[in-house]
Amino acid sequence: MSRFQRASHVLWCCQYHIVWTPKYRFRILRNNVGKEVYKQIRISSEQLGIEVVELNVQIDHVHLLV
Repeated sequence: MSRFQRASHVLWCCQYHIVWTPKYRFRILRNNVGKEVYKQIRISSEQLGIEVVELNVQIDHVHLLV
């Protein structure tokens, strides 16, 4: 799949880089919590039909590229 999308007379690539952090960057996204966050983001994106280009869950923040 190309990273560009097409319509008549248009070729585009629109991506959003989203970063979530817990309050005060507490390190709560470890072990099962981090795995559950990863799983729920994947499930939600599939239900909404959103293509996740990259998803990275660290212990104090989450990077998401859609």
